[in-house]
Amino acid sequence: MRPDSYKVSDLLSISNAVLKRGTTPVFDGLTLQLNERRIGLIGDNGAGKSSLFRMACGLEAPQSGSVTVQGLVAFRINAQRPNLVGMMFQNPDDQIVFPTVQEELALGLTATGIPRRDAIAQARTFLATRGLAAWAERAISSLSQGQRQHVCWLAILLSQPALILLDEPFASLDLPGQALLHEDIAQAPQQIIVSTHVLEHLRGCDRVVWLDHGRVRADGAADTVCEQYRADVATRIRKRTATTG
Repeated sequence: MRPDSYKVSDLLSISNAVLKRGTTPVFDGLTLQLNERRIGLIGDNGAGKSSLFRMACGLEAPQSGSVTVQGLVAFRINAQRPNLVGMMFQNPDDQIVFPTVQEELALGLTATGIPRRDAIAQARTFLATRGLAAWAERAISSLSQGQRQHVCWLAILLSQPALILLDEPFASLDLPGQALLHEDIAQAPQQIIVSTHVLEHLRGCDRVVWLDHGRVRADGAADTVCEQYRADVATRIRKRTATTG
């Protein structure tokens, strides 16, 4: 799929999803229709943000309810439509497979049937357009944490999924790296959902969803929802300080 064919209706539908891990409930009837081009996902650690992403990219299936992308069951997407959904994990070491940068970038292309040699050639050309030609044959092990995170982002850009899920993408990046990623996100033609604690990077999002213990606490304009979350955190800190003081 080419970028000019992406449509707002191409995003994510979650209907009455129930997800448990063992006896621990994660979602109990979560319903969200996510059609906007840029969506932020916020909340405390353990609120369900990463679990939502894992359902959306087909790594986990709800015990009941449905999760679909473009009308396809998310749990079967990787087999039916490789590269329909691209996800960047919090820890790049959980994602990277190959020993060199060019091989890692080529992986998403080979998943769609492109011969490995052609895929590596495309990866090298893509790196050159980003001013990173010297990275092509670099060993992943020689890169910093932030550089490995950048490799994961470049691999997603090269494979051109319709829906991109970014789980804490700014956590490992220095300020220049954060600024570059923020600019890339703004310019990318795809629909992107960003889960982050760095709320300033959600300015300009069409919508922000605040998850709290697997439920939607607030859902709406970015500035409004982020301010509600900040206020709630401040209130909890004051109460904790008063109790311990």
